[in-house]
Amino acid sequence: MKLHTLLIAGFALSVAGCAKEEQAVPEMVDEAQAPPPAAESLPAENNEWQNDAFMEHMHAHAEMLDDLNFALADGDLDAAMTPAYWMSRHETVTDVPSETQFYLVGMREAARDVEEATDLAAAQLGAERINEQCQGCHAAAGVTVE
Repeated sequence: MKLHTLLIAGFALSVAGCAKEEQAVPEMVDEAQAPPPAAESLPAENNEWQNDAFMEHMHAHAEMLDDLNFALADGDLDAAMTPAYWMSRHETVTDVPSETQFYLVGMREAARDVEEATDLAAAQLGAERINEQCQGCHAAAGVTVE
């Protein structure tokens, strides 16, 4: 329940940040690097990689994203750097399906954008991109967040 509440709060903060900024022009994505369609999630029988260690690792991602969003909501760019640094450089779990690799790379790139941000607006855009990558990965893997 706590994780669910934190995810909702993080999403609400991300949406609130969007209202204050102009929409960034989306970058062109090479078709070879485009994510798989969200509708084509992995079949349930292929999800044996979703073990306890994997789920614990993903919960760590959610906690770091929450910390990052809370810091940005407090206007503390420096405090946002620690979770962004972790998200961009932490050790990756093994046996993650290739269908989700696009999102992991995107999450790391967006976290680096937060690290390199010189103002709150740029950091908030990076945080929104992290959230988008997380949601895309969940959809591709057929995982629902409760």
